[in-house]
Amino acid sequence: MNFSRPGGQIVAQYYNFLRLGKEGYKRIHDACYHSAQYLADEVSKMGLFDIIYDGRGGIPAMSFSLKQDVDAGFNLFDLSDAIRARGWQIAAYSMPSNREDLVIMRILVRHGVSHDMVDLLVQDLKRTIEKFEKFPVVNSVDEESSSTFNHG
Repeated sequence: MNFSRPGGQIVAQYYNFLRLGKEGYKRIHDACYHSAQYLADEVSKMGLFDIIYDGRGGIPAMSFSLKQDVDAGFNLFDLSDAIRARGWQIAAYSMPSNREDLVIMRILVRHGVSHDMVDLLVQDLKRTIEKFEKFPVVNSVDEESSSTFNHG
């Protein structure tokens, strides 16, 4: 441990590892990975998105962008703002300076995000996209006016 920075999160991880044991800790993280992979598969089935990371082989997360060849009628900043109305906080942001043309959304799956919760998110994403189809976006939100994360 390094005492120049707070170590509470590290101590909490040690505690959980000791309390749960290797198998219990692994079971929890495997569940997070499975939820992230399932989410990536479901988002991919929607046909509008390119999956950038599918939760396989790294961290329990997934990220996606809009397909270049699909005219969805909205951008990811619009989707981020609209999905927030359903209770989900999924930031959309453009990549750093050498790839500013690429806008992505990233979802990190933490402990407690169950398969059922992922199903709710998928349903809410579909509802939001259906709403965009019924009520097309007239003035899209951009990165500056959206309350999203910025790498700069």
